[in-house]
Amino acid sequence: PGTPLTHTSFAGPQIVVSVYGPDFFGNDVVRGYGAVHVPFTPGRHTRTIPMFVPESTSRLQQFTSWFTGRRPEFTDPRVVAQGEGREVTRVRSQGFVTISFNVV
Repeated sequence: PGTPLTHTSFAGPQIVVSVYGPDFFGNDVVRGYGAVHVPFTPGRHTRTIPMFVPESTSRLQQFTSWFTGRRPEFTDPRVVAQGEGREVTRVRSQGFVTISFNVV
């Protein structure tokens, strides 16, 4: 008897994208996060990354973050890449980013 082994598959390297831009007051705020796996096969590859942005959970937090110019953002890019724990984070879809790879 012992602890059962869990299988974790290696999905390969990822690129994490963080897009920032100015808000109404000129502060740089996050406009979106996204991640995509880097392809292994040689050639030109195009990937479209769905972007998302974290949201405040209450109206008071939303107003406070808008008023102070401090919007919710992730401090660790691993949150975006792994997705672990993100199911409890409120996010909003925020467009797409298209990226091209030339793999040799």
